[in-house]
Amino acid sequence: MSLPELLAVARGEKPADLVLRNLRLIDVLTGEIRATEVAVAGGLIAGVGSGYHGETEIDLGGRYVSPGLIDAHVHIESSLTPPSEFARAVVPRGVTTVITDPHEIANVRGLEGIRFMLRDAERVPLEIFVNAPSCVPASPLATSGASLDAEDLAELQGEPRLLGLAEVMSFPGVVAGDSGVLAKLAAFAGRVIDGHCPGLSGQALAAYAAAGISSDHESTSESEAREKLRQGLTLFIREATGARNLDALLPLVSLETERRICWCTDDRQPGDLLGEGSIDHLVRRAIGGGLDPMTAIRLATLNPAEHYRLSDRGAVAPGRRADLMVFEGPREPRAEQVYIGGQLVGEDGEPRFDRGTPNAGAMRDTVCVDIDSVEFRIPMNGTTPSREVRVIGIVPDQLITEARTATVGALGGFAAADPGRDLLRIAVVERHRGTGNVGRGFVQGLGLKRGAIAGTVAHDHHNLIVAGVDERSMATAARAVAEAGGGLAAAAGEQVLSLLPLPIAGLMSDQPIEEVREKMDELLDVSRELGSTLAEPFMALSFLGLEVIPSLKLTDLGLVDVDRFELVPLIV
Repeated sequence: MSLPELLAVARGEKPADLVLRNLRLIDVLTGEIRATEVAVAGGLIAGVGSGYHGETEIDLGGRYVSPGLIDAHVHIESSLTPPSEFARAVVPRGVTTVITDPHEIANVRGLEGIRFMLRDAERVPLEIFVNAPSCVPASPLATSGASLDAEDLAELQGEPRLLGLAEVMSFPGVVAGDSGVLAKLAAFAGRVIDGHCPGLSGQALAAYAAAGISSDHESTSESEAREKLRQGLTLFIREATGARNLDALLPLVSLETERRICWCTDDRQPGDLLGEGSIDHLVRRAIGGGLDPMTAIRLATLNPAEHYRLSDRGAVAPGRRADLMVFEGPREPRAEQVYIGGQLVGEDGEPRFDRGTPNAGAMRDTVCVDIDSVEFRIPMNGTTPSREVRVIGIVPDQLITEARTATVGALGGFAAADPGRDLLRIAVVERHRGTGNVGRGFVQGLGLKRGAIAGTVAHDHHNLIVAGVDERSMATAARAVAEAGGGLAAAAGEQVLSLLPLPIAGLMSDQPIEEVREKMDELLDVSRELGSTLAEPFMALSFLGLEVIPSLKLTDLGLVDVDRFELVPLIV
């Protein structure tokens, strides 16, 4: 529709494509809730008020209308499905725009993986924007399937859906002025540059903010988050599957701070997306925690739109996109209808569009591992019957881990797991280049009493990660995911108890998200039968290799002391 035609509709001289009547508008611009009408033409809001008529007119019976919800930061790959299938899960829940960082698939397939995500996203109405992955690999302390420098990322500058530079995870590199990191910042000067700086404080945080980085989503305490706000960063409050920070940070939201805060989901698996929801879940949780509904919705609409300079959305006003969520009441907003660009795309929790079949041929066959040659046992050299070793300590519902120590005994010259103390073996096997690299260590917090669990989802390098009680179970679980071309598995002895294949880059399924959820639920049930005490053991396992989140992690190169940002020996 041309601008003169839109103006004619706005003046009431020409019928709109759609008029929504008898509604109560959540006006995030003024903080008002008012009875009005909304006229839509050419996918845009032509007018808000009375006196409009349209080709189609719908009486909403006094229901509430808000702008469509915006997820400020999400890794679509964590849904275990590609963008076209992810859209089927989130759009019916009121999410109309997401800003995604495809660094998961980029760490496997580089620029080719990013372009796969962009092209797949074109097949659905969900507005998917991309930030260029800044850390592929996340650090030199792990082996990834690709490496992207500033020159590589510059090739993405012409992509119409590119907003800026994604979470700059190498905060030590920023603070120290690493030339490679600074080159990436320079390449995206003038665009939005998002951050990732867990636990950073003081002068180091000041240096990070001074580099032009604009946000952070890794705060786990109110004091950490407040310091980042004081340094000029926009705060993304996260409620993911493996990292739940909303309750801890909600007291920070006030009249003085709320315009500098957004919601994000970061990493959500199918069970949470289809059960709890997406950004809509955070809005409801915040309202349930005492936040004013207007503020909770503003953090999901206007704030992220302004942060990312998307002036065409985030509010219901003339000239903006007709991205709308219709719901019964503001105390418990659940989408009954969802419009994107004026088109009804979700109704009563179901998508009103098809995804088709993803064209993922080039993203397959990404697991290059000979499991028979992998040694999962940990040699205990010398005559000492026991040794003190470093242990990764899982913190429930958080991505950070503790750096613990424990004494382990030797059995036949090899270190023994001790499930009685929840002391399991863990290994990370390089799967991209066939290097044969294997990092080995110990972990506490998974709770397995027998068997093993494994996956090719291991942030952010996405090598094959496996943890278990004995090497036979570990080898069985690892072999199952390798032979499937990637996936998640649970095993006991030589028996595979459950397997979810993820053939797209070893990260995503080519099946409907409902089927992925069923297989994931089965895996979770089996892991609990094996003794795991965690709600999401596979999500917890996947982050035990992320060497840029404190305090102790494991990659294919060995144990990483994240606080010192260096490899450390297993034996103390």
